[in-house]
Amino acid sequence: MNQQTRRSFFATAASAPLLAQRKSAARPRPNVVLVLADDLPAWFLGCYGNQEVKTPNIDRLAAAGTRFLNNFVCTPICSPSRATLFTGRTPRQHGIEDFLTENPIAEPAQGQKAPPPSFASEIMLSDLLAGAGYRCAYVGKWHMGNDVSPGHHLSYTYTMSGGSRRYTDPEMALNGSVVKEKGYLTELMTRRALEFLDQQSKSEPFFLTIGYLNPHTPYDGHPQKYYDMYADCNFATFGIQPKAPNALREAHFMDDPVPNLRRAAAAVTALDDQIPALQRKLIERGLFDNTIFVFTGDNGYLHGRHGLWSKGHASNPINMYEEVMQVPMIWSWPGRIPTQVVRPELVSFYDFLPTICEATGVDAPKDRNLVGRSYFPVVANRPLTKAERWRDLVFGQFRYTEMARDNRYKLIVRHGGKGPNELYDLRQDPRERVNQFDNQAYVTIKQYLLKELEGWRARQRA
Repeated sequence: MNQQTRRSFFATAASAPLLAQRKSAARPRPNVVLVLADDLPAWFLGCYGNQEVKTPNIDRLAAAGTRFLNNFVCTPICSPSRATLFTGRTPRQHGIEDFLTENPIAEPAQGQKAPPPSFASEIMLSDLLAGAGYRCAYVGKWHMGNDVSPGHHLSYTYTMSGGSRRYTDPEMALNGSVVKEKGYLTELMTRRALEFLDQQSKSEPFFLTIGYLNPHTPYDGHPQKYYDMYADCNFATFGIQPKAPNALREAHFMDDPVPNLRRAAAAVTALDDQIPALQRKLIERGLFDNTIFVFTGDNGYLHGRHGLWSKGHASNPINMYEEVMQVPMIWSWPGRIPTQVVRPELVSFYDFLPTICEATGVDAPKDRNLVGRSYFPVVANRPLTKAERWRDLVFGQFRYTEMARDNRYKLIVRHGGKGPNELYDLRQDPRERVNQFDNQAYVTIKQYLLKELEGWRARQRA
């Protein structure tokens, strides 16, 4: 550059867009590290406004990238939510309608024994990336069937074997072989993730998911130092309400919520402490600058709000409160994703697969009738053309309950006489306490969202 003549300099400047395109085409595909927490709502993190739960490392991760204020799961329960995240398809399409359990409970909290046979043919994100030359690994909770050997072109797996959930001395499956481990589950998962990262090089891209169990119950088994952090915390800012009459799953935690919140908060801070180790390893291996780091949770959680404790099954009928539908979504990629950015757009788990595909330059499947679209231009803070304009409208589905939500109103419809329909004006009523479904002043909004929900349902069948 310093040897160029004035003429050659301006010639180079004039051709800069073409050179940038060529350089971009030659750039190696980015690595992807996805941290997926279990039962972690957005509202439980400091970067989302929580004043009492300590999450300094996740907060720093958010400051180093782009954080979405309004990221929604499609289904507020683990197994179907994870299936949507990794396939880009809804429960109506991929067939996992409820959490998977060997002992489904009779109505109203049913559960599902196994995925349908058709789920084996679902195309997951790891299938797509492996086909593009990625080495794919999964560490942690899988919970979409075949926990010991998930398949889907994962060359390295360290998963919970499907037995009892425990944080101390767990039974795990390492590359398909069951192993009895000694130690703290969360740190064991991090150790295996670091082991995988130690095997990686700059010459071959990788996709690593770490599916931590934290902060899922049970709340015992975490190192004592985390419990000590919250010994005197009363969570005065949480807005805990008295136990609701329709409380269902994990309702017993509402009998004495503050001690249980202390234990749940300890589990979150223990999770938070894993982030630096993952980042340090990426730096040590020279992989940090070309790695997309994403942090999210598989579903939200109530933790005493609305007088309920759990998630979608916390009540009878099923609920779709903001606390169970909204989960964190944080993206970081040095030099490619701007820092300290907060995006207000409404995005969903069914948008995640198309977004990762665009970010990595991998084609999304054309024959799977995906209902989502890529929001990577939003992640990268690129100006959107009129054709790319993002529409703030998301949908949810959990068995007999459906949701349509825009940037002000939320409609909840329950089929089969399972419970009342609901409509909330979230600007006036952010805690969803006043049901406006039968209020004639909102009839136009109600009809609009009902029509949008019908159209979304039809698109899944097309």
